[in-house]
Amino acid sequence: MDKEATDMNGTGEKKQLLHLVFGGELSNLEELQFRNLNELDIVGIYPDYASALVAWKSKAQQTVDNAHMRYFIVHMHRLLDPQN
Repeated sequence: MDKEATDMNGTGEKKQLLHLVFGGELSNLEELQFRNLNELDIVGIYPDYASALVAWKSKAQQTVDNAHMRYFIVHMHRLLDPQN
């Protein structure tokens, strides 16, 4: 089982580990440079990796015909608290 899914916050609930899902069209397939930052698609912020992954898969599937379109999951909790 995923470490993030099993972390507890002391109350018996899953620990909230925020993840951002976003994407956009790349300028070329050789590097991570977006064609237009004003057109980035912010899909949402999710409380755990599992729900972020569901959103990521859905958006990636919707844009499969565009080879330059890429979606990413950012582990926001690691930016906010590097100990996690």
